[in-house]
Amino acid sequence: MSRSIVAVRFKLTPQNSTFYGQFADLATHIRDGAHLLQEAVAGPPGDWESAAKRLKQIEHEGDEATHTILSAVNSSFITPFDREDIYRLAARLDDCLDHIEASLDIMVLYRVDKLPKTVAKQVAVLVEMADLTLEAMPGLEKMNNLREFWIAINSLENDADRNYRRMIANLFDGDRDAIDIIRHKALYDELEAAADAFETVANTVESIAAKES
Repeated sequence: MSRSIVAVRFKLTPQNSTFYGQFADLATHIRDGAHLLQEAVAGPPGDWESAAKRLKQIEHEGDEATHTILSAVNSSFITPFDREDIYRLAARLDDCLDHIEASLDIMVLYRVDKLPKTVAKQVAVLVEMADLTLEAMPGLEKMNNLREFWIAINSLENDADRNYRRMIANLFDGDRDAIDIIRHKALYDELEAAADAFETVANTVESIAAKES
């Protein structure tokens, strides 16, 4: 059988297009988690424990969405793009939600009682990243209109880096309790990790788009 005939047969074989909806589903959980974190940061500490439980449930649903993608890869003969890239993108998306959930968990477990305005600013960046990530998922089907996504995410990650440095600097500005510094730094580090995770997603999407173009 000639290579040309084999190629035609593969082109005619239907691919599993459900992956696009599954990625959108996972990104929806990330978006919901980021908005819930923003809601918690804007509210009183007394409401954080309840919000953390809700966010834990969202994170659990995100894990299930990730497992659904991985199971679909394992059961599909043909995937819309390289199966290793599907594994990688699903894992990187899951990381975003993990860090968002961990941020609120730290606020509760470490008994952080007063948040500076810079935390709300940092969370607002995460919310924008989450919104953009969800909006980008439909573009995976045809691998178009994605360049603006990774450029915007990289720009936002730079904003998050600058804000992180300010938050850390402010921790050592004045006479602050050492335990208080440890509590806040743990939170700041987790928020920064969330921003980094979104950038990794954007870089992964860029790499996939380059392969498929």
